[in-house]
Amino acid sequence: MTALQPARHDPPGDGPERRPLGGGRAEHAARVPFPVVDEISRHCLRADEPETVHIEVHLPGRVDHARLRDAFHQALAGHPRILMRQEPVRWWHRRYTWQLTTTPDVDPVAFPPPGPDALARARERALADCPPLDASPPVRLEVIERVEHDGPSDAGDGYGEGPGNGASSGGGGGTVLLITLHHTALDGPACLRVLATAAELYGGADNSPAPPPVRSPGRLTHEPPPPGATPGPLRRLSRPARIAAHHTAAGGGTGTGRAGSDTAGPAGSAGNGMLIVELPVPDRPPRAGGRAPYTVNDQLLVATFLMVARWNREHGHAPGPERATDAPVLVTMPVDDRPRGAAMPIGNGTRLVSVGFGPEEHREAGLLTSDPPDPGAMDRLLRRTAARTRALKSASGAQLGLSGTVLTTPVLPVGIRGAVTRALRSAAAPWTSTTLLSNIGRIPYPLDFGDAGRPTAVWFSAPARMPRGLTVTTASAGGRIQLALRWSHALLDDAAGARLGDLFASSLAATAWTPPSARPAPPPRSAPPEAPRDEGKAR
Repeated sequence: MTALQPARHDPPGDGPERRPLGGGRAEHAARVPFPVVDEISRHCLRADEPETVHIEVHLPGRVDHARLRDAFHQALAGHPRILMRQEPVRWWHRRYTWQLTTTPDVDPVAFPPPGPDALARARERALADCPPLDASPPVRLEVIERVEHDGPSDAGDGYGEGPGNGASSGGGGGTVLLITLHHTALDGPACLRVLATAAELYGGADNSPAPPPVRSPGRLTHEPPPPGATPGPLRRLSRPARIAAHHTAAGGGTGTGRAGSDTAGPAGSAGNGMLIVELPVPDRPPRAGGRAPYTVNDQLLVATFLMVARWNREHGHAPGPERATDAPVLVTMPVDDRPRGAAMPIGNGTRLVSVGFGPEEHREAGLLTSDPPDPGAMDRLLRRTAARTRALKSASGAQLGLSGTVLTTPVLPVGIRGAVTRALRSAAAPWTSTTLLSNIGRIPYPLDFGDAGRPTAVWFSAPARMPRGLTVTTASAGGRIQLALRWSHALLDDAAGARLGDLFASSLAATAWTPPSARPAPPPRSAPPEAPRDEGKAR
Protein backbone atom coordinates (compact mmCIF):
# COMPACT_ATOMS: atom_id res chain seq x y z
CA MET A 1 0.00 0.00 0.00
CA THR A 2 1.30 3.46 -0.84
CA ALA A 3 2.68 5.17 2.23
CA LEU A 4 1.01 8.35 3.42
CA GLN A 5 3.03 11.49 2.77
CA PRO A 6 4.47 12.88 5.99
CA ALA A 7 3.22 16.31 6.97
CA ARG A 8 5.85 18.84 5.93
CA HIS A 9 5.66 22.27 7.43
CA ASP A 10 8.73 23.42 5.50
CA PRO A 11 8.55 22.61 1.77
CA PRO A 12 11.87 21.57 0.24
CA GLY A 13 14.13 23.94 -1.61
CA ASP A 14 13.57 27.68 -1.41
CA GLY A 15 9.85 27.43 -0.77
CA PRO A 16 8.02 29.59 1.76
CA GLU A 17 7.47 28.45 5.29
CA ARG A 18 4.12 26.86 6.15
CA ARG A 19 3.45 27.79 9.73
CA PRO A 20 1.85 25.16 11.99
CA LEU A 21 -1.29 26.47 13.60
CA GLY A 22 -2.43 23.44 15.60
CA GLY A 23 -6.00 24.61 16.04
CA GLY A 24 -7.78 21.91 14.05
CA ARG A 25 -6.82 18.77 15.96
CA ALA A 26 -10.15 18.25 17.68
CA GLU A 27 -10.65 14.94 19.47
CA HIS A 28 -14.05 14.34 17.89
CA ALA A 29 -13.58 15.76 14.40
CA ALA A 30 -16.34 14.95 11.91
CA ARG A 31 -15.43 12.11 9.57
CA VAL A 32 -16.31 11.59 5.91
CA PRO A 33 -15.47 8.35 4.04
CA PHE A 34 -13.43 8.84 0.88
CA PRO A 35 -15.67 9.11 -2.20
CA VAL A 36 -14.92 6.89 -5.21
CA VAL A 37 -12.60 9.32 -7.03
CA ASP A 38 -10.65 10.18 -3.88
CA GLU A 39 -10.05 6.52 -3.01
CA ILE A 40 -8.91 5.49 -6.50
CA SER A 41 -6.52 8.44 -6.57
CA ARG A 42 -5.26 7.56 -3.08
CA HIS A 43 -4.55 3.97 -4.10
CA CYS A 44 -2.49 5.07 -7.10
CA LEU A 45 -0.29 7.81 -5.59
CA ARG A 46 3.33 7.76 -6.75
CA ALA A 47 6.22 9.80 -5.43
CA ASP A 48 7.63 10.40 -8.93
CA GLU A 49 4.29 11.65 -10.36
CA PRO A 50 2.85 14.16 -7.85
CA GLU A 51 -0.93 14.40 -8.00
CA THR A 52 -1.07 18.20 -8.01
CA VAL A 53 -3.43 20.64 -9.66
CA HIS A 54 -1.93 24.07 -10.28
CA ILE A 55 -4.02 27.25 -10.55
CA GLU A 56 -2.42 30.55 -11.44
CA VAL A 57 -4.33 33.84 -11.19
CA HIS A 58 -2.65 37.02 -12.46
CA LEU A 59 -3.82 40.31 -10.92
CA PRO A 60 -2.73 43.73 -12.22
CA GLY A 61 -2.24 45.26 -8.73
CA ARG A 62 -0.76 44.40 -5.36
CA VAL A 63 -2.64 42.75 -2.50
CA ASP A 64 -2.47 43.54 1.20
CA HIS A 65 -0.87 40.51 2.83
CA ALA A 66 -2.80 40.54 6.11
CA ARG A 67 -6.16 41.16 4.42
CA LEU A 68 -5.61 38.40 1.90
CA ARG A 69 -4.54 35.87 4.52
CA ASP A 70 -7.58 36.73 6.63
CA ALA A 71 -9.93 36.53 3.62
CA PHE A 72 -8.57 33.15 2.54
CA HIS A 73 -8.88 31.73 6.05
CA GLN A 74 -12.47 32.97 6.24
CA ALA A 75 -13.20 31.43 2.84
CA LEU A 76 -11.88 28.08 4.06
CA ALA A 77 -14.14 28.29 7.09
CA GLY A 78 -17.09 29.13 4.79
CA HIS A 79 -16.45 25.94 2.78
CA PRO A 80 -15.71 23.45 5.56
CA ARG A 81 -15.32 20.48 3.18
CA ILE A 82 -11.90 21.87 2.19
CA LEU A 83 -10.68 21.91 5.82
CA MET A 84 -9.82 18.23 6.10
CA ARG A 85 -6.98 15.78 6.56
CA GLN A 86 -6.71 12.06 6.04
CA GLU A 87 -7.27 10.02 9.17
CA PRO A 88 -4.38 7.62 9.98
CA VAL A 89 -5.05 4.29 8.28
CA ARG A 90 -3.80 0.71 8.48
CA TRP A 91 -3.95 -1.80 5.68
CA TRP A 92 -6.75 -3.79 7.35
CA HIS A 93 -9.11 -0.80 7.63
CA ARG A 94 -12.18 -0.91 5.40
CA ARG A 95 -12.15 2.76 4.37
CA TYR A 96 -10.01 5.80 3.97
CA THR A 97 -11.57 8.62 5.96
CA TRP A 98 -11.35 12.41 5.87
CA GLN A 99 -11.35 14.22 9.20
CA LEU A 100 -13.01 17.61 8.93
CA THR A 101 -11.31 20.27 11.04
CA THR A 102 -12.59 23.57 12.33
CA THR A 103 -9.38 25.47 11.57
CA PRO A 104 -6.26 24.76 9.50
CA ASP A 105 -3.48 22.62 10.95
CA VAL A 106 -0.94 24.71 9.00
CA ASP A 107 -1.21 28.15 7.49
CA PRO A 108 -1.87 27.56 3.76
CA VAL A 109 -0.98 31.13 2.76
CA ALA A 110 2.64 32.05 2.10
CA PHE A 111 4.42 35.10 0.67
CA PRO A 112 7.70 34.06 -0.97
CA PRO A 113 10.33 36.80 -1.31
CA PRO A 114 9.89 38.66 -4.62
CA GLY A 115 12.56 38.27 -7.24
CA PRO A 116 13.16 37.66 -10.94
CA ASP A 117 12.70 33.90 -10.57
CA ALA A 118 10.07 33.82 -7.81
CA LEU A 119 7.26 32.76 -10.14
CA ALA A 120 9.39 30.09 -11.81
CA ARG A 121 10.30 28.63 -8.43
CA ALA A 122 6.64 28.64 -7.35
CA ARG A 123 5.65 26.85 -10.55
CA GLU A 124 8.34 24.28 -9.91
CA ARG A 125 6.92 23.62 -6.46
CA ALA A 126 3.41 23.38 -7.91
CA LEU A 127 4.51 20.55 -10.21
CA ALA A 128 6.72 18.70 -7.73
CA ASP A 129 5.52 19.26 -4.17
CA CYS A 130 2.06 18.04 -3.14
CA PRO A 131 0.47 19.54 -0.04
CA PRO A 132 0.40 16.62 2.44
CA LEU A 133 -2.85 14.78 3.00
CA ASP A 134 -2.39 14.48 6.75
CA ALA A 135 -2.41 18.24 7.43
CA SER A 136 -5.51 20.40 6.92
CA PRO A 137 -6.08 21.86 4.35
CA PRO A 138 -4.46 19.96 1.42
CA VAL A 139 -4.07 23.29 -0.39
CA ARG A 140 -1.23 25.84 -0.64
CA LEU A 141 -1.61 29.48 -1.74
CA GLU A 142 1.56 31.34 -2.64
CA VAL A 143 1.34 35.08 -3.31
CA ILE A 144 4.07 36.22 -5.69
CA GLU A 145 4.66 39.90 -6.23
CA ARG A 146 5.93 40.55 -9.73
CA VAL A 147 8.93 42.78 -10.30
CA GLU A 148 9.43 45.08 -13.24
CA HIS A 149 11.85 42.78 -15.07
CA ASP A 150 10.15 39.41 -14.60
CA GLY A 151 9.82 38.85 -18.32
CA PRO A 152 8.13 39.98 -21.52
CA SER A 153 4.70 38.77 -20.47
CA ASP A 154 2.61 37.53 -17.59
CA ALA A 155 3.39 34.01 -18.64
CA GLY A 156 7.12 34.54 -18.47
CA ASP A 157 9.78 33.02 -16.25
CA GLY A 158 10.64 30.39 -18.80
CA TYR A 159 7.15 28.97 -19.21
CA GLY A 160 5.10 31.38 -21.24
CA GLU A 161 7.09 32.07 -24.38
CA GLY A 162 4.86 29.70 -26.27
CA PRO A 163 3.01 29.96 -29.55
CA GLY A 164 0.68 32.90 -29.75
CA ASN A 165 1.49 34.09 -26.26
CA GLY A 166 0.43 37.60 -25.46
CA ALA A 167 -0.66 38.01 -21.87
CA SER A 168 -2.49 41.25 -21.53
CA SER A 169 -1.00 42.83 -18.46
CA GLY A 170 2.63 42.95 -19.44
CA GLY A 171 5.64 41.89 -17.43
CA GLY A 172 5.90 44.71 -14.91
CA GLY A 173 4.36 44.61 -11.44
CA GLY A 174 1.18 42.96 -10.36
CA THR A 175 0.55 39.87 -8.26
CA VAL A 176 0.23 36.18 -9.04
CA LEU A 177 -1.88 33.96 -6.79
CA LEU A 178 -0.50 30.46 -7.31
CA ILE A 179 -2.56 27.69 -5.74
CA THR A 180 -1.39 24.08 -5.48
CA LEU A 181 -3.88 21.46 -4.38
CA HIS A 182 -3.74 17.73 -3.86
CA HIS A 183 -5.99 16.20 -6.51
CA THR A 184 -6.86 13.30 -4.20
CA ALA A 185 -8.80 15.79 -2.07
CA LEU A 186 -10.43 18.18 -4.55
CA ASP A 187 -10.36 19.50 -8.10
CA GLY A 188 -9.69 22.84 -9.76
CA PRO A 189 -13.30 24.13 -10.09
CA ALA A 190 -13.93 23.46 -6.39
CA CYS A 191 -10.81 25.36 -5.38
CA LEU A 192 -11.76 28.21 -7.72
CA ARG A 193 -15.10 28.46 -5.90
CA VAL A 194 -13.21 28.91 -2.59
CA LEU A 195 -10.97 31.55 -4.19
CA ALA A 196 -14.07 33.43 -5.41
CA THR A 197 -15.32 33.54 -1.82
CA ALA A 198 -11.92 34.86 -0.71
CA ALA A 199 -12.07 37.56 -3.40
CA GLU A 200 -15.49 38.67 -2.19
CA LEU A 201 -14.29 38.83 1.42
CA TYR A 202 -11.11 40.69 0.39
CA GLY A 203 -12.53 43.23 -2.04
CA GLY A 204 -16.10 43.58 -0.79
CA ALA A 205 -17.58 43.22 -4.29
CA ASP A 206 -20.15 40.64 -5.28
CA ASN A 207 -18.41 37.61 -6.78
CA SER A 208 -21.49 35.60 -7.65
CA PRO A 209 -21.08 33.46 -10.76
CA ALA A 210 -22.37 34.79 -14.03
CA PRO A 211 -25.44 32.96 -15.35
CA PRO A 212 -24.60 30.26 -17.89
CA PRO A 213 -25.30 31.10 -21.53
CA VAL A 214 -28.78 30.22 -22.73
CA ARG A 215 -28.80 27.30 -25.12
CA SER A 216 -31.76 26.52 -27.33
CA PRO A 217 -32.98 22.94 -27.03
CA GLY A 218 -33.06 20.61 -29.96
CA ARG A 219 -30.87 20.14 -32.99
CA LEU A 220 -29.65 22.95 -35.19
CA THR A 221 -31.20 21.48 -38.31
CA HIS A 222 -33.40 18.58 -39.28
CA GLU A 223 -30.60 16.90 -41.16
CA PRO A 224 -29.48 13.45 -39.95
CA PRO A 225 -26.32 13.43 -37.85
CA PRO A 226 -23.09 13.15 -39.83
CA PRO A 227 -21.50 9.71 -40.16
CA GLY A 228 -19.64 8.68 -37.03
CA ALA A 229 -21.44 11.22 -34.87
CA THR A 230 -22.29 8.73 -32.16
CA PRO A 231 -19.55 7.84 -29.65
CA GLY A 232 -19.30 4.29 -31.02
CA PRO A 233 -17.66 1.24 -29.44
CA LEU A 234 -14.11 2.39 -30.18
CA ARG A 235 -12.83 1.56 -26.74
CA ARG A 236 -14.00 -2.05 -26.88
CA LEU A 237 -12.69 -2.85 -30.34
CA SER A 238 -9.13 -1.59 -30.30
CA ARG A 239 -6.50 -0.06 -28.10
CA PRO A 240 -6.33 3.74 -28.23
CA ALA A 241 -3.38 5.44 -29.88
CA ARG A 242 -0.46 6.44 -27.68
CA ILE A 243 1.47 9.70 -27.97
CA ALA A 244 4.86 8.94 -29.47
CA ALA A 245 7.61 9.31 -26.89
CA HIS A 246 10.41 11.76 -27.63
CA HIS A 247 13.62 12.71 -25.84
CA THR A 248 16.63 14.49 -27.27
CA ALA A 249 19.61 12.34 -28.21
CA ALA A 250 21.70 14.02 -25.54
CA GLY A 251 19.20 12.88 -22.91
CA GLY A 252 19.79 15.84 -20.67
CA GLY A 253 19.38 19.53 -20.20
CA THR A 254 16.20 21.41 -19.68
CA GLY A 255 14.87 21.34 -23.19
CA THR A 256 15.05 23.94 -25.90
CA GLY A 257 12.70 26.09 -27.88
CA ARG A 258 9.71 27.78 -26.38
CA ALA A 259 9.22 25.52 -23.39
CA GLY A 260 12.44 26.98 -22.05
CA SER A 261 11.78 25.75 -18.49
CA ASP A 262 14.77 25.95 -16.21
CA THR A 263 12.88 24.07 -13.51
CA ALA A 264 11.53 20.99 -15.24
CA GLY A 265 14.64 18.81 -14.84
CA PRO A 266 16.52 16.69 -17.35
CA ALA A 267 14.74 14.77 -20.07
CA GLY A 268 13.60 11.36 -18.92
CA SER A 269 13.65 12.38 -15.27
CA ALA A 270 10.76 12.04 -12.84
CA GLY A 271 8.01 14.59 -12.55
CA ASN A 272 6.21 16.86 -15.01
CA GLY A 273 7.08 19.65 -17.39
CA MET A 274 4.70 22.45 -18.30
CA LEU A 275 4.10 25.03 -21.00
CA ILE A 276 1.56 27.81 -20.54
CA VAL A 277 0.48 30.09 -23.36
CA GLU A 278 -2.36 32.41 -24.30
CA LEU A 279 -4.23 31.94 -27.57
CA PRO A 280 -7.08 33.72 -29.38
CA VAL A 281 -10.55 32.18 -29.29
CA PRO A 282 -11.24 30.70 -32.74
CA ASP A 283 -14.21 32.06 -34.65
CA ARG A 284 -17.40 30.00 -35.03
CA PRO A 285 -20.20 30.14 -37.59
CA PRO A 286 -23.16 32.44 -36.90
CA ARG A 287 -25.89 30.96 -34.76
CA ALA A 288 -28.95 29.59 -36.47
CA GLY A 289 -32.06 29.22 -34.38
CA GLY A 290 -30.15 30.40 -31.31
CA ARG A 291 -27.54 27.66 -31.54
CA ALA A 292 -24.13 27.26 -33.10
CA PRO A 293 -23.33 24.00 -34.89
CA TYR A 294 -20.39 23.43 -32.51
CA THR A 295 -18.86 24.99 -29.42
CA VAL A 296 -15.41 26.24 -28.46
CA ASN A 297 -15.09 23.05 -26.41
CA ASP A 298 -15.62 21.06 -29.62
CA GLN A 299 -12.92 23.12 -31.32
CA LEU A 300 -10.56 22.42 -28.42
CA LEU A 301 -11.28 18.70 -28.71
CA VAL A 302 -10.57 18.76 -32.44
CA ALA A 303 -7.36 20.75 -31.85
CA THR A 304 -6.25 18.15 -29.30
CA PHE A 305 -6.94 15.32 -31.75
CA LEU A 306 -5.08 17.09 -34.56
CA MET A 307 -2.13 17.86 -32.27
CA VAL A 308 -1.79 14.15 -31.44
CA ALA A 309 -2.33 13.02 -35.04
CA ARG A 310 0.21 15.47 -36.45
CA TRP A 311 2.74 14.70 -33.71
CA ASN A 312 2.48 10.95 -34.31
CA ARG A 313 2.71 11.50 -38.04
CA GLU A 314 5.95 13.43 -37.53
CA HIS A 315 7.24 10.47 -35.54
CA GLY A 316 6.40 7.80 -38.07
CA HIS A 317 2.94 6.79 -36.86
CA ALA A 318 0.83 8.24 -39.67
CA PRO A 319 -2.72 6.87 -39.98
CA GLY A 320 -4.13 6.07 -43.36
CA PRO A 321 -7.25 4.71 -45.04
CA GLU A 322 -5.39 1.60 -46.18
CA ARG A 323 -4.74 0.49 -42.59
CA ALA A 324 -7.90 -0.92 -41.04
CA THR A 325 -6.19 -1.45 -37.68
CA ASP A 326 -5.37 2.20 -37.03
CA ALA A 327 -5.77 2.90 -33.32
CA PRO A 328 -8.43 5.48 -32.50
CA VAL A 329 -7.48 8.62 -30.60
CA LEU A 330 -9.49 8.81 -27.37
CA VAL A 331 -9.62 12.12 -25.54
CA THR A 332 -10.89 11.92 -21.96
CA MET A 333 -12.98 14.95 -21.02
CA PRO A 334 -14.18 15.84 -17.49
CA VAL A 335 -17.81 16.95 -17.32
CA ASP A 336 -18.83 19.07 -14.33
CA ASP A 337 -22.55 19.38 -13.60
CA ARG A 338 -22.20 21.11 -10.22
CA PRO A 339 -23.76 24.52 -9.57
CA ARG A 340 -21.30 27.38 -9.30
CA GLY A 341 -22.95 29.24 -6.39
CA ALA A 342 -21.83 29.39 -2.78
CA ALA A 343 -23.42 25.99 -2.14
CA MET A 344 -21.23 24.27 -4.78
CA PRO A 345 -20.10 20.87 -3.44
CA ILE A 346 -16.37 20.93 -2.66
CA GLY A 347 -14.30 17.91 -3.61
CA ASN A 348 -13.74 15.94 -6.81
CA GLY A 349 -17.03 16.52 -8.57
CA THR A 350 -16.45 15.80 -12.25
CA ARG A 351 -17.28 12.68 -14.22
CA LEU A 352 -15.07 11.45 -17.03
CA VAL A 353 -16.19 10.68 -20.57
CA SER A 354 -14.07 9.82 -23.60
CA VAL A 355 -14.54 11.30 -27.06
CA GLY A 356 -13.38 8.94 -29.79
CA PHE A 357 -11.80 9.84 -33.12
CA GLY A 358 -11.65 6.73 -35.27
CA PRO A 359 -12.43 5.37 -38.74
CA GLU A 360 -13.99 8.53 -40.19
CA GLU A 361 -10.99 10.61 -39.13
CA HIS A 362 -8.51 8.01 -40.41
CA ARG A 363 -10.17 7.99 -43.82
CA GLU A 364 -9.65 11.75 -44.05
CA ALA A 365 -6.28 11.77 -42.30
CA GLY A 366 -4.48 13.26 -45.28
CA LEU A 367 -6.96 16.13 -45.56
CA LEU A 368 -7.01 16.83 -41.82
CA THR A 369 -3.26 16.74 -41.18
CA SER A 370 -2.29 18.76 -44.24
CA ASP A 371 -1.06 22.32 -43.76
CA PRO A 372 -3.56 23.93 -43.79
CA PRO A 373 -6.27 21.29 -43.27
CA ASP A 374 -8.96 20.94 -45.88
CA PRO A 375 -11.88 23.24 -44.85
CA GLY A 376 -14.55 20.74 -45.84
CA ALA A 377 -12.94 17.90 -43.89
CA MET A 378 -12.48 20.21 -40.91
CA ASP A 379 -16.13 21.27 -40.94
CA ARG A 380 -17.28 17.63 -41.07
CA LEU A 381 -14.97 16.75 -38.18
CA LEU A 382 -16.22 19.62 -36.03
CA ARG A 383 -19.86 18.68 -36.60
CA ARG A 384 -19.20 15.01 -35.85
CA THR A 385 -17.38 16.01 -32.66
CA ALA A 386 -20.27 18.27 -31.60
CA ALA A 387 -22.75 15.41 -32.01
CA ARG A 388 -20.50 13.08 -30.02
CA THR A 389 -20.03 15.47 -27.13
CA ARG A 390 -23.76 16.29 -26.95
CA ALA A 391 -24.53 12.59 -26.64
CA LEU A 392 -21.87 12.04 -23.98
CA LYS A 393 -22.81 15.07 -21.89
CA SER A 394 -26.51 14.18 -21.89
CA ALA A 395 -25.84 10.64 -20.69
CA SER A 396 -25.72 10.05 -16.96
CA GLY A 397 -23.40 7.70 -15.12
CA ALA A 398 -21.03 7.19 -12.23
CA GLN A 399 -17.91 9.34 -12.05
CA LEU A 400 -15.54 6.48 -12.84
CA GLY A 401 -18.08 4.00 -14.16
CA LEU A 402 -19.11 0.66 -12.71
CA SER A 403 -15.52 -0.53 -12.27
CA GLY A 404 -14.67 2.38 -9.98
CA THR A 405 -17.74 1.72 -7.87
CA VAL A 406 -16.90 -1.97 -7.52
CA LEU A 407 -13.24 -1.33 -6.66
CA THR A 408 -14.17 1.03 -3.83
CA THR A 409 -16.91 -1.09 -2.24
CA PRO A 410 -15.73 -1.56 1.37
CA VAL A 411 -15.85 -5.36 1.40
CA LEU A 412 -12.09 -6.00 1.45
CA PRO A 413 -9.52 -4.01 3.48
CA VAL A 414 -8.04 -0.91 1.84
CA GLY A 415 -4.64 -2.58 1.57
CA ILE A 416 -6.03 -5.38 -0.59
CA ARG A 417 -8.29 -3.07 -2.59
CA GLY A 418 -5.30 -0.79 -3.24
CA ALA A 419 -3.15 -3.66 -4.49
CA VAL A 420 -5.96 -4.86 -6.78
CA THR A 421 -6.58 -1.32 -8.06
CA ARG A 422 -2.91 -0.76 -8.92
CA ALA A 423 -2.64 -4.17 -10.59
CA LEU A 424 -5.74 -3.53 -12.70
CA ARG A 425 -4.54 -0.05 -13.58
CA SER A 426 -1.25 -1.48 -14.82
CA ALA A 427 -3.01 -4.23 -16.79
CA ALA A 428 -5.45 -1.74 -18.32
CA ALA A 429 -2.73 0.75 -19.29
CA PRO A 430 -2.87 -0.16 -23.02
CA TRP A 431 -6.59 0.73 -23.04
CA THR A 432 -6.14 4.06 -21.26
CA SER A 433 -7.25 7.03 -23.34
CA THR A 434 -4.69 8.85 -25.46
CA THR A 435 -4.77 12.13 -23.55
CA LEU A 436 -6.99 14.28 -21.34
CA LEU A 437 -8.52 17.65 -22.18
CA SER A 438 -9.89 19.54 -19.19
CA ASN A 439 -11.68 22.65 -20.41
CA ILE A 440 -12.66 24.87 -17.49
CA GLY A 441 -14.39 27.23 -19.93
CA ARG A 442 -15.21 30.81 -19.06
CA ILE A 443 -14.17 31.72 -15.54
CA PRO A 444 -17.65 32.13 -14.03
CA TYR A 445 -16.63 34.48 -11.18
CA PRO A 446 -15.41 38.08 -11.44
CA LEU A 447 -12.61 37.29 -8.94
CA ASP A 448 -12.63 40.99 -8.06
CA PHE A 449 -9.88 41.64 -5.51
CA GLY A 450 -10.74 45.30 -5.04
CA ASP A 451 -7.66 47.51 -5.27
CA ALA A 452 -5.65 44.59 -6.69
CA GLY A 453 -8.06 44.35 -9.62
CA ARG A 454 -9.60 41.51 -11.59
CA PRO A 455 -7.58 38.73 -13.25
CA THR A 456 -5.87 39.40 -16.54
CA ALA A 457 -5.21 35.67 -17.00
CA VAL A 458 -6.02 32.40 -15.23
CA TRP A 459 -4.22 29.13 -15.88
CA PHE A 460 -4.96 25.62 -14.65
CA SER A 461 -2.89 22.48 -15.15
CA ALA A 462 -3.80 18.87 -14.38
CA PRO A 463 -1.36 16.10 -13.43
CA ALA A 464 0.13 14.15 -16.34
CA ARG A 465 0.42 10.56 -15.22
CA MET A 466 1.66 7.76 -17.39
CA PRO A 467 0.53 5.98 -19.53
CA ARG A 468 -1.21 9.08 -20.95
CA GLY A 469 1.73 11.28 -20.06
CA LEU A 470 0.12 14.47 -21.44
CA THR A 471 -2.78 16.64 -20.28
CA VAL A 472 -4.29 19.70 -21.94
CA THR A 473 -6.04 22.19 -19.66
CA THR A 474 -7.77 25.33 -20.92
CA ALA A 475 -9.69 28.24 -19.45
CA SER A 476 -11.09 31.44 -20.90
CA ALA A 477 -10.50 34.87 -19.36
CA GLY A 478 -10.55 38.30 -20.97
CA GLY A 479 -11.65 36.90 -24.31
CA ARG A 480 -8.54 34.73 -24.64
CA ILE A 481 -7.84 31.04 -24.12
CA GLN A 482 -5.29 30.20 -21.45
CA LEU A 483 -3.67 26.89 -22.38
CA ALA A 484 -1.50 24.72 -20.12
CA LEU A 485 0.23 21.66 -21.55
CA ARG A 486 1.66 19.37 -18.91
CA TRP A 487 3.67 16.26 -19.69
CA SER A 488 5.47 13.45 -17.93
CA HIS A 489 9.22 13.51 -18.34
CA ALA A 490 9.02 9.73 -18.73
CA LEU A 491 7.35 10.41 -22.11
CA LEU A 492 8.56 13.78 -23.39
CA ASP A 493 11.32 16.30 -22.84
CA ASP A 494 10.79 20.05 -22.80
CA ALA A 495 11.66 20.53 -26.47
CA ALA A 496 8.95 18.01 -27.34
CA GLY A 497 6.51 19.89 -25.12
CA ALA A 498 7.29 23.10 -26.97
CA ARG A 499 6.66 21.40 -30.31
CA LEU A 500 3.31 20.07 -29.08
CA GLY A 501 2.42 23.62 -28.05
CA ASP A 502 3.14 24.80 -31.60
CA LEU A 503 1.01 21.99 -33.02
CA PHE A 504 -1.90 22.75 -30.70
CA ALA A 505 -1.82 26.47 -31.51
CA SER A 506 -1.85 25.88 -35.28
CA SER A 507 -4.48 23.14 -34.96
CA LEU A 508 -6.77 25.38 -32.91
CA ALA A 509 -6.35 28.21 -35.43
CA ALA A 510 -7.32 25.78 -38.19
CA THR A 511 -10.70 25.18 -36.51
CA ALA A 512 -11.68 28.86 -36.93
CA TRP A 513 -14.64 29.41 -39.19
CA THR A 514 -14.06 31.45 -42.33
CA PRO A 515 -16.99 33.07 -44.17
CA PRO A 516 -17.51 31.53 -47.62
CA SER A 517 -16.86 34.89 -49.24
CA ALA A 518 -13.39 35.02 -47.66
CA ARG A 519 -12.36 31.50 -48.61
CA PRO A 520 -9.84 31.18 -51.42
CA ALA A 521 -11.27 29.93 -54.66
CA PRO A 522 -10.35 26.32 -55.49
CA PRO A 523 -7.77 25.96 -58.24
CA PRO A 524 -9.32 25.54 -61.71
CA ARG A 525 -9.60 22.02 -62.91
CA SER A 526 -7.79 21.32 -66.14
CA ALA A 527 -9.77 19.60 -68.87
CA PRO A 528 -8.85 15.96 -69.40
CA PRO A 529 -6.76 15.44 -72.53
CA GLU A 530 -8.59 14.21 -75.59
CA ALA A 531 -8.02 10.63 -76.56
CA PRO A 532 -5.90 10.37 -79.70
CA ARG A 533 -7.96 9.83 -82.81
CA ASP A 534 -7.33 6.63 -84.69
CA GLU A 535 -7.39 7.81 -88.28
CA GLY A 536 -7.18 4.29 -89.56
CA LYS A 537 -10.29 3.14 -87.79
CA ALA A 538 -13.23 2.37 -90.01
CA ARG A 539 -16.03 4.86 -89.71
